[in-house]
Amino acid sequence: MAVPTLKDLLDEGVSGRGVLVRSDFNVPLEGSTITDPGRILASLPTLKALIDAGAKVIITAHLGRPKGEPDPKYSLAPVAERLGAELGRNVQLAGDVVGSDALARAEGLTDGDVLLLENIRFDPRETSKDEAERESLAKALVELVGDDGAFVSDGFGVVHRKQASVYDVAKLLPHYAGELVATEVNVLAKLTHDVSRPYAVVLGGSKVSDKLGVIEALAPKVDTLVIGGGMAFTFLAAQGHSVGSSLLQEDQIDVCKDLLERFGDVIHLPVDVVVADKFAADAESDTVSTDAIPDGWMGLDIGPESVKRFAAVLGGAETIFWNGPSGVFEFEKFSAGTKGVAEAIAGATAKGAFTVVGGGDSAAAVRTLGLPDDGFSHISTGGGASLEYLEGKELPGLKVLES
Repeated sequence: MAVPTLKDLLDEGVSGRGVLVRSDFNVPLEGSTITDPGRILASLPTLKALIDAGAKVIITAHLGRPKGEPDPKYSLAPVAERLGAELGRNVQLAGDVVGSDALARAEGLTDGDVLLLENIRFDPRETSKDEAERESLAKALVELVGDDGAFVSDGFGVVHRKQASVYDVAKLLPHYAGELVATEVNVLAKLTHDVSRPYAVVLGGSKVSDKLGVIEALAPKVDTLVIGGGMAFTFLAAQGHSVGSSLLQEDQIDVCKDLLERFGDVIHLPVDVVVADKFAADAESDTVSTDAIPDGWMGLDIGPESVKRFAAVLGGAETIFWNGPSGVFEFEKFSAGTKGVAEAIAGATAKGAFTVVGGGDSAAAVRTLGLPDDGFSHISTGGGASLEYLEGKELPGLKVLES
């Protein structure tokens, strides 16, 4: 990636300078408890480097999808507390985004201090489609770091968004790729250039429509394309199977038929599924062949024979990209499929394969199911960004860093 890096900024010197960092702290919460701190932990190398070099660090980030106004449910207070614990220092939390409290706290920073602004999406200008509105917020963010400030883009999970704190601010300040963003791009480049073969891609999740772009882009390039999760049922319907009350996108059946006709030699679908009489952790369940799903029952996981077959093809791969769980792993009764696939990928890693977990629910599954992070070559912090990169789409938050 031909963009200035954090090292370049540190070489220039940041002592006494304000540095605005766009991080990705969109962590899962149960009440005010962070259930997976992965994205916070991933931000630490960049933040520690800036702190140690004497920068006045101001962080902007989002959490959830507030509707452009303050909402206590989406406050970054839990993040500030956890981040402070990880950094071993106080992390101030501004009571607003770019208002009087943020300004006052920014002016009071000394070398090595850290200020976290409140959820950037509390300001409707962050996600506005109006360029002038986004630019006005970007200018207010620049005011916090001053004339000699700099911007470090370190939130890979949002680089595919044309938003004020990701895109517009980079046009107003000297800009650099943080350690996290640089690492993510380097990893994804390995999945698109000089890939070691056999190359396998594992896709899951709920909707086929969410993954069509990446299927179209990767199917001609990979040796194996494994499909599980809710999206598999639209493919099974395209094969003529009844899928009961399983998740089904009827408007995508013909699309799936076309994909199977063109890429049937690389696409692998489940041969058995775990079905339930309702969508609940305590549902009655059974394991059936994919051509014998009962009416009124829904598939919530791939079955053991599918896991066995998928593991066989993944075991011989040299490169694996995984995005999307194979079932409803949040319910223990329907987590075996996702865990089995993940363990197969970890097994390939142990044999020397280069394996990438494509963020989002896949990364959450690794930790929820108790699998070690080091069982995979890389766990991404940005599912959507990873997919769009592999689709070949231009990511605004990366493109602007090249200018």
